[in-house]
Amino acid sequence: MLNHYYNRYSKKGLLLNSLFLIAMSSYGQSATVKGVIKDLSGKGVAGVTIRVKGGTETVQTNAQGNFSIPASPGNTLIITSVGFQEKQITIGQQVNLDVTLAPSENVLEELVVVGYGSQKRSDITGSVASVPRDRLSKIPVNNVMQAIQGAVSNVTVSQASSIPGDAPSVQVRGRNSISATTEPYVVVDGIPLTKTDGSINDINPNDIESVEILKDPSAVAIYGVNGSNGVILITTKRGTTGKPSIRYSGYAGVENVAHLLEPVSGEELLKRYAEYARITNTSLYNGGPVRNQYEYDNYKNGVTTDWLDAVMQTGVIQNHNVSLSGGSENAKYFVSGDYLNEKGVLLGYNYKRYSFRTNTDFKATKYLSVGTSSFIVAHNRDGGRANLLQAAAMSPYARMYNEDGSLTQYPMYSEQLWSNPLLPTTLDPQRRQFNISLNGYADLNFGELYKPLAGLKYKLNAGYSYVPVRNNEYEGESVYNFAGLGRITNSETQTYTVENILTYTKDFGKHHIDFTGLYAAKSKYWQQAIATGEVFPNDALGWGNLGAASTQKVSSTADLYRTISQMGRLNYAYDSRYMLTLTVRRDGASVFGRNNKYGAFPSAAAAWNIHNESFMQNAKHIVSNLKWRISYGLSGNEAIPVYRTQFLMDSNPMAMNGLSNTALTIRTLMGNYDLQWEKTKGLNTGVDFGLLNNRITGSIDMYKSSTYDLLLTQGLPKLTGFATVYSNIGKIENKGIDLTLNTKNIVKDHFNWSSTLVFSRNKNKITEVYGNGKDDLGNRWFIGQPLGVIYDYTKVGIWQADEIASGANKGWDDAAQAGDLKLADINGDGKIDDGDRSVLGQTAPKWTAGLTNTFTYKAFTLNVFINTVQGALRNNPQIGGASDEMGRRSTPAALGYWTPENKSNEWRSLGNHSNIHGYGFPSNASFTRLKDVTLSYTMPQQLVEKIGVQGLTVYASGRNLYTWTNWLGWDPEARDITRGSGNDNINYPMVRTYVLGINLSF
Repeated sequence: MLNHYYNRYSKKGLLLNSLFLIAMSSYGQSATVKGVIKDLSGKGVAGVTIRVKGGTETVQTNAQGNFSIPASPGNTLIITSVGFQEKQITIGQQVNLDVTLAPSENVLEELVVVGYGSQKRSDITGSVASVPRDRLSKIPVNNVMQAIQGAVSNVTVSQASSIPGDAPSVQVRGRNSISATTEPYVVVDGIPLTKTDGSINDINPNDIESVEILKDPSAVAIYGVNGSNGVILITTKRGTTGKPSIRYSGYAGVENVAHLLEPVSGEELLKRYAEYARITNTSLYNGGPVRNQYEYDNYKNGVTTDWLDAVMQTGVIQNHNVSLSGGSENAKYFVSGDYLNEKGVLLGYNYKRYSFRTNTDFKATKYLSVGTSSFIVAHNRDGGRANLLQAAAMSPYARMYNEDGSLTQYPMYSEQLWSNPLLPTTLDPQRRQFNISLNGYADLNFGELYKPLAGLKYKLNAGYSYVPVRNNEYEGESVYNFAGLGRITNSETQTYTVENILTYTKDFGKHHIDFTGLYAAKSKYWQQAIATGEVFPNDALGWGNLGAASTQKVSSTADLYRTISQMGRLNYAYDSRYMLTLTVRRDGASVFGRNNKYGAFPSAAAAWNIHNESFMQNAKHIVSNLKWRISYGLSGNEAIPVYRTQFLMDSNPMAMNGLSNTALTIRTLMGNYDLQWEKTKGLNTGVDFGLLNNRITGSIDMYKSSTYDLLLTQGLPKLTGFATVYSNIGKIENKGIDLTLNTKNIVKDHFNWSSTLVFSRNKNKITEVYGNGKDDLGNRWFIGQPLGVIYDYTKVGIWQADEIASGANKGWDDAAQAGDLKLADINGDGKIDDGDRSVLGQTAPKWTAGLTNTFTYKAFTLNVFINTVQGALRNNPQIGGASDEMGRRSTPAALGYWTPENKSNEWRSLGNHSNIHGYGFPSNASFTRLKDVTLSYTMPQQLVEKIGVQGLTVYASGRNLYTWTNWLGWDPEARDITRGSGNDNINYPMVRTYVLGINLSF
């Protein structure tokens, strides 16, 4: 019996021991599987979801594509990511995986940010453009708009100024207003950046995850009055589940002038001086061959100066960014610090930016999530700046220094029109700006509280921004101001934004609906104080002690701007085939009078996914995507500053009874309580397509919009006691076409070639000005013509000596002399007068295009981007001789001139009378630019692991490498401000940049 029990329990024990050993063996085989997820180019993919099949363990890749997940041999990992095909991997004995994901053929499932939420691309009814991710991640730029330039159809980014720290201007589908800003509305992580006095330079490009641009009436309607010029939605990076990931991104490089406008040589300038003296019948200094005393001294001593070289230097740029991200299922974080330092190509043009961002997401409970999206940025533009305009005007024989080593005031003395371009570099002004933005959200999911409420959510967005600006300056003896002048200008803007967003989503059968409701309020307070001191005892005090000045002046101003908004949007979809979007927004703004503070702006859009129809199924291999969209809507624009609808008074000091008293006087601008919003109604129709399993994809949109009730000032009769009043008058029309075409030209195992072409054409015209059918000649507003035109005479040649001798100019241009401009008699009245001017062209381009080619070979990627701007016309101040000052300054070598010997029919003479009618010399400003070229190398994972890092990419990039143009000047895109305009000290050439960079993750 004992043996029986012994054998029985011995067998059971052996069985239990065996099971225990098997369990222990299985436990011993369990491991943490690590790996990296990459795309076909070898670049790590962030945000990829990895889960164990049949289990609950789920993680996401970090910014470099790395992940770590507990799993055992035999487990299957399911790997998914938007935009890529799903992949399943069964784990063997390996614990380090190197996974490459192929692009998803169904790009329509991608989620796209559309404002107050996101939608699948297949469900979008409006025109929404996404900026290619490669433009955001692989192009080293100072601000995101530089990456967008030329890469998105009908989004015009103009880099008129290359001054370090200056942001480019942006237009979406042309100008919709005369007096209002034409810049699009920029929203960052749901909180507006526009109308806070913040700048796009405040947003570090390294922190940006995605950029969407809303263009048509339906897409922008959700932003109401703010959407009339398009909307740019920027989403920054956030933390992901997994262990902490540290990433360093940095680049450094040099800058030089993209195109040097060579001045004339000393010998050529002497010839011009001689010709100027001959044709104007004037004498040169001391018998020649130069015009002025200082020039004469240097000429005798054989001393010449390259003034452009004196004010220029090799620019240096560097950027360093460190980010930390990670988190758990309930708490995620992204922290980033950035430092940018740029020394410009002109002396004194320096820019430093320091920024810090923290984005957090917390799942407080199963029904409540909270988070932040906050940043602090500081801009420093300190330093005295050399003057390019003055340097370009200097004679090579001009004197730079006095005998005591100080800079001369007038290098071409006794000529006092042009001062020493280096004088401003002796100053030390401060130019500082900051932006402190503290933004947060709370997201409440009612479905987790009460199941019948599934799909109902409430979100609170709240933001506060503080933007202080400080400008301090002092001028003293170094710039020949012997009395001294100091000035301190301080301003600050505080903006509050609160948004209450209610959403509801429901699917039933083949039907899908989602609703978004909004109630929002915004407040912006701005104030400025200016203190000035004149006549100081010495220059040592400077602006730091304005109280020491004999004369002191103080002024200040402030204003308050507020809005209240309500919005409702309903999306309906049936069977992923038919979509409808209805939106209405009501905005109220404090800038309007009490009778019309509110405006309502509705829109409607519909879309048809044709490729999902049964009759298209047999053509799936050819037509993989085909969607038709149409939208119509109304948007508004405030277009006026605060208080302009009110009757205002100014305070002025007046002497009364021997005392100084303050008197109130009525302003000349009459108030108008009935003033209404500018309104833009627009129609858009478009087609999205994908062919040959999406080897060819793209979209084409055609649009037309009309803006009416423009907010313009009208003149009033003097008997009213006022000079002007704001009124709702005038109309503008815009129409055009957007085209985007993406092609996968070659797709091989180790080599890929893809291309993206964008094309835009916009036609803008004024259809009404003051309601009386008449043009406004003074403002150059002509009915039937675009906003921004060149209205001038038509040049037909140069008057030659034999023509003047024969009297060919009599009755036509009686005052003309040989070498003068010959202008066309447009109206045929036999003489040149104002009636011979006409519209010669438009300042905005007629069409633009951009072509990006991306070549990938194993771990190498080459990106080449070319953009073109065509059909723009600009007055050329270089040809105009800077207001006909050709006899008193140096001129570009490429600028010719008429003489009796060369009988030029293109270039006028150097005489002061050669342009008596004030012709502006309009020139073709079209160009084609090799915008940027970037070559990158991503180190294979097996090599990366050997050096102890998670990811490593190195690259070399060049920007503004070459420009094809007929423009005579520094650059057809760069501004060229003439003397006497008040801001001619900020001319700056287009720059060419070469950088080496590295992206490193740990």
